[in-house]
Amino acid sequence: MTPGRTLSTRSRRALLALAVALAAACLAVGTAAQEDVRCLSCHGKPGFKKTLASGKVLELFVDPTSLRLSVHKDKHCVDCHADVSEVPHPNVPQKVNCRRCHYSGNTAGAPQIEKYVEFEQSVHGKALAEGNTKAPACQDCHGDHFILPGSDPRSEVSHKNLPQVCGRCHLEIFGQYEASVHGKALAKGIMDAPVCTNCHGEHTIRKAADASSSVNAGHVANTCAKCHAKVVIMEKYGVKAEQVATYNESFHGIANEFGVLTAANCASCHTAHDILPENDPRSSVNAANIPKTCGKCHAGANANFANGRIHINAKDKSAGIVYWIALGFKILTLSTLAGLFVHIGLDLYRKFRNRKAHHGEAKP
Repeated sequence: MTPGRTLSTRSRRALLALAVALAAACLAVGTAAQEDVRCLSCHGKPGFKKTLASGKVLELFVDPTSLRLSVHKDKHCVDCHADVSEVPHPNVPQKVNCRRCHYSGNTAGAPQIEKYVEFEQSVHGKALAEGNTKAPACQDCHGDHFILPGSDPRSEVSHKNLPQVCGRCHLEIFGQYEASVHGKALAKGIMDAPVCTNCHGEHTIRKAADASSSVNAGHVANTCAKCHAKVVIMEKYGVKAEQVATYNESFHGIANEFGVLTAANCASCHTAHDILPENDPRSSVNAANIPKTCGKCHAGANANFANGRIHINAKDKSAGIVYWIALGFKILTLSTLAGLFVHIGLDLYRKFRNRKAHHGEAKP
């Protein structure tokens, strides 16, 4: 067999293999597309639903347009509902396992991030693993068929829609947030306003008692500082950015930094969700409510607690006598140190002179 004939045979085999692979791919696509049509013969009918033995009604209608406009537009029904092998299917399909595609190193084109690992360690993931049927899974937050990226304002997990999504389960807290300064700002379209995930995290949500939680007592100040320490953001809305620095320099802030978790943090005074401006009579930091707020830690707190200034910046003259006392201590400290250094210098100079004189007398 000549080298030329050998090459030709190999070429034909390679072309045949390629043709078979393409045919198989086309057949698979065609089969999947045909399955979609079969699925939609029932699920594409508006009003299609089923009542379970428990009395719960399952809404089974799927708008095919919603799927084609989502991030999963190239997927087919059986790609997600892998346990459905026949139509009609006598058993209720299992909840879709998004991890079939969403894992690091996947070949399905899903984002290469370990969000599932983070979710498993969160309060939601742990509750789900323990069999809590009320615990949210991916679909409860991101949606099922009409899934859009968070940057899309129509997305369930877009910045403006997130509080409502979380509020489906956390209704009372959602009500508090909605009435707060943050919630009202968001309602006005201010995208700098924080939502649930800015404080609690996205997939890493943990209980406040967990030392690694962003809302743990030891981390609350740093979590709030992500916005409140940024001068550019705060100046836009007339809020002082120095509040974080003054807290950190206060007794409470220093104690908190040293791990005293019972020391007051931002949420201890301003509350966690129903944060209101101090001129609002319902606010926990309104002058009339300060004794009650401080009284949570300081038994016997009275009206005098509201007389003093809070978040005092001792470096600013507006702090009044506190500024002058701080300045006095600064001058006293610097003067003491200066006097000490002068004394040490003179003492060293005297010793140097004495040693020089001693060596001079010792010469023959």
